This record gives sequence, C-alpha cells and structure tokens, in this order.
Amino acid sequence: MDADVLDPSVMPAVDSPDPDGLLPGELVELLRPLLASAHCVGLNVTIHDPDLDPDGTAGALLADIVVSAFAQS
Repeated sequence: MDADVLDPSVMPAVDSPDPDGLLPGELVELLRPLLASAHCVGLNVTIHDPDLDPDGTAGALLADIVVSAFAQS
C-alpha cells in the first residue's frame, strides 16, 4: 500500500502527492475485503517520507488506517 494513494490534504508526507486521492475511511473500506481474503498473505506500507513528517502525525495516521482495516477483516 503506497501512502501516496491518500489525498495530500491528509497525507502530505509522501514523495509524489497527487490531488483527489483517497480519504482515510475510503482506504480502510478498500483494504478490509482485501485483508479478509484468504489470498492475502501480507501488507507493506510504502512511500511514507518521515523527513516530511516531523511531528509524526502522518505516520500515526497510516498506523491507524492499518489497525482499522485489520480490525474488521
């Protein structure tokens, strides 16, 4: 899962921000059925740039998204 799939208004800490990305709730809803599938064997979170996230809020958002997606899968 590339963090830059999220809208830059909620995820500015990426290398290639693009407007009109997903909001966190939309990404969670997308991930839930994928994670619930027997075909899913792992999940990587990529593209988060900690240099662009000095207070850690973007990283915390990514962690919250992953936890929420797994909680319902």
